[in-house]
Amino acid sequence: MGRAARIALIVGAALASLGFLALTCWQVQRLSWKLDLIERVEARLKAEPVAPPAVSTEVTKADEYRRLRLRGQFEPREVLVQATTELGGGYWVIAPLRLDDGRTVLVNRGFVPPEQRAPELHAAPAGTVELTGLLRLSEPGGGPLRQNMPAEGRWYSRDVAGIAAQLALTGPVAPFFVDESADAAQPRRWPRPGLTVLRFTNNHAVYAATWLALAAMAAVAAGYLVREERRRSPSH
Repeated sequence: MGRAARIALIVGAALASLGFLALTCWQVQRLSWKLDLIERVEARLKAEPVAPPAVSTEVTKADEYRRLRLRGQFEPREVLVQATTELGGGYWVIAPLRLDDGRTVLVNRGFVPPEQRAPELHAAPAGTVELTGLLRLSEPGGGPLRQNMPAEGRWYSRDVAGIAAQLALTGPVAPFFVDESADAAQPRRWPRPGLTVLRFTNNHAVYAATWLALAAMAAVAAGYLVREERRRSPSH
């Protein structure tokens, strides 16, 4: 191997070490962000439920999973969104709840298996209801590789604006939806609420350790190549 090739290997190993070190720093930053997210979500889940934000209020990631308290009447219409849960495949039942102040909030009443999809098998309660749930952000577009097709009644994501248009809702509609909390009085009811997934994958520490190990290995390789190059040099 010529000297130019050996120098190229040294430079490549050094650059690889720096690249792996940069990835280590990035994963450490991601770890800090993930731990902060978990802490914030856990704090929201323990907080007392509050009234929903005004329709005009901008809702961001910082508001997701806040516990809300809703009071109103369900309208006799719904949309089924395809879902896969710990209970298997089926649908989320999304229904509009007209609040006492005239606003409408889309509520994910819970999950139903295919054999329970008929509206008469999971009808919303009549009259005024009170419920609590978690604020969730709209999911526009559809699912992975599958676009929502409202004209065909196929929904793969909980797209608030799209569902509101499909249901022809009038008046102010909240730009978010609410996952209804579990019903302790009816633990086996359909739709089955309380299935919101709140587990956050946190492998950033493992990734950081892996990148750091690779950075160290590349640095050792670069050091070895430098030592060998110096040994080969005529001046030594």
